[in-house]
Amino acid sequence: MSDPLAAVAQLPGVAEAVDEARKSVDRLYRHRVLRRASPAVSTESSLRGARASSALAGADVTLEALRADEVGDPVVQGALRASAELGRLGPTWRKAPRQVLARLHAVAAAGLVPAEDLGRPAASGPRVEALFGLLETPTKAPAVVLAAIVHAELAVLKPFGSADGVVARAAERLTLVEYGLDPKSLVAIEVGHLEQDYEAGLKAYLTGTPEGVAAWVCQCASAVSLGARETTAVCEAMQRG
Repeated sequence: MSDPLAAVAQLPGVAEAVDEARKSVDRLYRHRVLRRASPAVSTESSLRGARASSALAGADVTLEALRADEVGDPVVQGALRASAELGRLGPTWRKAPRQVLARLHAVAAAGLVPAEDLGRPAASGPRVEALFGLLETPTKAPAVVLAAIVHAELAVLKPFGSADGVVARAAERLTLVEYGLDPKSLVAIEVGHLEQDYEAGLKAYLTGTPEGVAAWVCQCASAVSLGARETTAVCEAMQRG
């Protein structure tokens, strides 16, 4: 098919879930706090997202410990670095996805693998190449659908052999930013994944059935809604002072 992601977007339940995710983001973006404090909210969302991504990778720490810079765990530090790197990688994502993923792995896996292995895929193959093809080909599918497929493919294929989950979640967030759903990177989608049965969703995707793929995309859409709720709570706290 010339646009396989458009076909995914038409699977049962996907359009409704994607529409609800978009509405959740729209509501968040209308919050009055964002008129004056959008960068601060984005920074807090990034921190919460990195913490959640670390927890999904098996390194669960508190926000307080992160803020106090008391955590030396390389998984956590890698998630923080990957999150911080997204702002610099955005313009390159559509043009050179291989380069962006290599950079994300280099910062996420530092301290976990030898320096010469940073940014180098440990495995390739037709499916990995197909993922790059998807990223380099225009699609009419919503950003949530593209982000969900990018996330799942990286998470299940594990092309780098280390820190693949952190890279996958960072790539998902970057896709939502660069493809227009969340241009200010406010949605803490990683928190949304942490609040659901993440592994079950990936197992459903891995079946390759239309039902399994649809279930995963719907779960990612729900993660967007939950992540928007998390950031809305940040906005409310700032508004209260």
